[in-house]
Amino acid sequence: MVSTNSLKNGMTLKLDGKLWKIVEWNHHKPGKGGAVVRTKLKAVETGKVVDRTFRAGEEVEQAIIERKTLQYLYNDGQDLVFMDSDTYEQKPVKPETIGDAVNYLLEGEQVDIAEFEGEIIGVEMPSSVELEVIHTEPGLAGDTASGNATKPATLQTGLEIQVPLFIDIGEKIKVDTRNGSYMSRA
Repeated sequence: MVSTNSLKNGMTLKLDGKLWKIVEWNHHKPGKGGAVVRTKLKAVETGKVVDRTFRAGEEVEQAIIERKTLQYLYNDGQDLVFMDSDTYEQKPVKPETIGDAVNYLLEGEQVDIAEFEGEIIGVEMPSSVELEVIHTEPGLAGDTASGNATKPATLQTGLEIQVPLFIDIGEKIKVDTRNGSYMSRA
């Protein structure tokens, strides 16, 4: 248990059986009555953001999140399978738990995960990843008349993004994992 007076951004709390990450907090002392702590909380599972107010000094349950590095093995059709390289224990995870990170995972890759009570609750992706283009149409001269000098490309993970006309099949490109956009050639 932790006092609401010692809350910090990024801290994870367990409230009403769910995990919430503190996005922002503010200690407020109105002219009349007791002090309160106003928070903006983001649900770890769904990403939903809510505002919640606590009395100052109120006790809340802090969730201890472990960070580990696991190896992504494969997608079995229903779950993504990760392995602990030390114990060789395999952990299946639903793709919904991982969210958009599933578009950037490569088999055999080491990834940082967040775990709570033995269950994986998320993957912490780097800000960019290098992926190979497996399909794209050739860029044709004169396609820039509309000012849109991009074309669709399918990457090795199945993700489809817009890339410049000069990118060809087999090239490795850098992709921004925050918004899924092309950054540069690798």
